[in-house]
Amino acid sequence: MVRSSRRSGFTLIELLVVIAIIAILIALLVPAVQKVREAAARTQCANNLNQLGLAIHSYHDANKKMPPGIKYQFPHQYWSWMAMIMPYYEQGPLYNTADNWAKQPIPPGPQYAWWPWGGFWLSPQTPANPALGQIVPILICPADSRQQVTLSGTQAGIYPQSSVAFTGYLGIADSRDGTEARQNGILYWTSSTRFADISDGTSNTMMIGERPPSQDLYYGWWFAGAGYNMGVGDVVLGARSVTYAASLGCPASKVGFQPGTMFDPCDQVHFWSPHTGGGNFAMGDASVRFFTYQANAILPMLCSRNLNEVVDMSAF
Repeated sequence: MVRSSRRSGFTLIELLVVIAIIAILIALLVPAVQKVREAAARTQCANNLNQLGLAIHSYHDANKKMPPGIKYQFPHQYWSWMAMIMPYYEQGPLYNTADNWAKQPIPPGPQYAWWPWGGFWLSPQTPANPALGQIVPILICPADSRQQVTLSGTQAGIYPQSSVAFTGYLGIADSRDGTEARQNGILYWTSSTRFADISDGTSNTMMIGERPPSQDLYYGWWFAGAGYNMGVGDVVLGARSVTYAASLGCPASKVGFQPGTMFDPCDQVHFWSPHTGGGNFAMGDASVRFFTYQANAILPMLCSRNLNEVVDMSAF
């Protein structure tokens, strides 16, 4: 009796069909994974902003006022609002390290050796504050990988052995330019805002917004911010920062809240995020809202604390 044999392999057509099915599955899976990652990054970003908002509230409870957007008082010249509230988001040891460094006696010789960026132009040079190059996870948006690295002192133009770390979150300075002498936001140059000063209501007033570091990484240094002027561009930003834009040769149409990319230098003059369709903002009550870019139309009203505007946010 002759036993018939059965083939054990695939034909070329069957193999091509299997490969096509696998390719389709991968094509369906990759976008799904990307969406999950994006959603996770957006959620983490919102959580960071919420924690920062609560830290500002704790600072207010202890000091009867919110932190200055940028402090300019020895020994904390140019310290940002993020630096001032370190003890309230579990960075007390880093605050103590930075504070002890800043309180060292000024060495004899040239002034400004105790600046947070160090005296890189002095002789002898003095190092930067050790907190300047410390990456702090709560201050960075996980959707922007650039915020998870540091810039060397040589690249940043500061003391060579120092480094710079970044943030994707800026305080709201003003409903207008953000560089004016009388800002009406919550966090700005030497501000001392109290809850009682937010007559528009804390739930209706933006306190912190998203904006990744600049394309050249010269703006967005979290610890201490000189920025274009009065910290603008580094640690605070106005709703319509046209002066900042003009200083960079950027059109006034770039200000506000609109989509941006990591590659356009002019996208540093407006609020935007790496998330799709809009960005997160922490309100004065520490709640966090995700606004679409259509909210640019009402951004100035949301950035002022005391102009008594009535704003309908439901459509944004």
